[in-house]
Amino acid sequence: MPNIHLENLIKRYGDVEVLHGIELEMADNEFTVLVGPSGCGKSTTLRMIAGLEDVSEGEIYIGGKPVSRLEPKDRDLAMVFQDYALYPHMNVARNMSFALRLQKRPQAEIDKKVKEVAATLGLTDYLARKPGELSGGQRQRVAMGRALTRDAATFLFDEPLSNLDAKLRGQMRAELALMSQRVQKNMIYVTHDQIEAMTLADRIVVMHGGYIQQQGTPEELFKRPVNKFVAGFLGMPPMNFLEGEIFERDTGVFVSGDGFDLRLAADKAAAAKAHQNKEVILGVRPSDLTFDADASKQEALTLDVMVSEYVGAQSVLLCRCGPAKVMVEVNSETPVALGQTLTFAVNPNGVHLFDRHNEVAI
Repeated sequence: MPNIHLENLIKRYGDVEVLHGIELEMADNEFTVLVGPSGCGKSTTLRMIAGLEDVSEGEIYIGGKPVSRLEPKDRDLAMVFQDYALYPHMNVARNMSFALRLQKRPQAEIDKKVKEVAATLGLTDYLARKPGELSGGQRQRVAMGRALTRDAATFLFDEPLSNLDAKLRGQMRAELALMSQRVQKNMIYVTHDQIEAMTLADRIVVMHGGYIQQQGTPEELFKRPVNKFVAGFLGMPPMNFLEGEIFERDTGVFVSGDGFDLRLAADKAAAAKAHQNKEVILGVRPSDLTFDADASKQEALTLDVMVSEYVGAQSVLLCRCGPAKVMVEVNSETPVALGQTLTFAVNPNGVHLFDRHNEVAI
């Protein structure tokens, strides 16, 4: 499969620039997810790759060949849209075979391909039905099947699960992951849902404001975010942020703020010393806080419990630390009463520090 390279990609609508020099390399047989909030430029980037949007500046290379001036049909791509885009008067088999029939492929070849893809997606029993007779999840599988029958080199997905309910989204995420293993093609997937990004991607590209903020494996971005935006965007419940300052004392290097005074582990302290007496943001994920009544105050946060949200095996506590709100994940069997003041040990490896002015990781 060909590599895809975006070189200094810029998109303007009139005088407004919405993409600012995107540089991105997508490797052979890689599931790449573009993720970010609405308006970050992820769908525009995908549509430029597909040829549905013009490139203002820069170039798109597929297999080393510049394609930004080629028609969509000449780029060897297949796209799955958010709204399914199925023909209501055609049955599933004819919807899936539409592109092949346009190419005037032999009927035997069309029938074979449709049956193979239908079996892969669990649609064999629905080939004679029309879209109006299918559930939302089945329609989305048909839309994916239509793309797969083309046997293109690269598949593009533009928020394909956003119209489904929560249960169906979970099922379709699993089906997409299995499909990507079987199909062995380049896949570029756009979503605003960080759970989809974390569970599906070989590589995540986080976008914000028309810029790429960070790219890497889900684990790299989760554990080593380069700035506060990436840290807060990935992970659910989201990372907690507390404003403080760095101080060096006889007993170590501390980050201190209203309601907390936390000693940093040796590896964090070395990097923090350069920011001594400067304003920083302390980041701690809810899963890195553990209830421990005996924890030292220098290694823990003391929190006032305001709300407890029961979500099954886990409960999410909304607490207060000084003026800031902090979320904590605990076992739902942990006895917690609203209004209590509890001590939570901080995982020293889960501490993140960001410069308060530029929000870059320290």
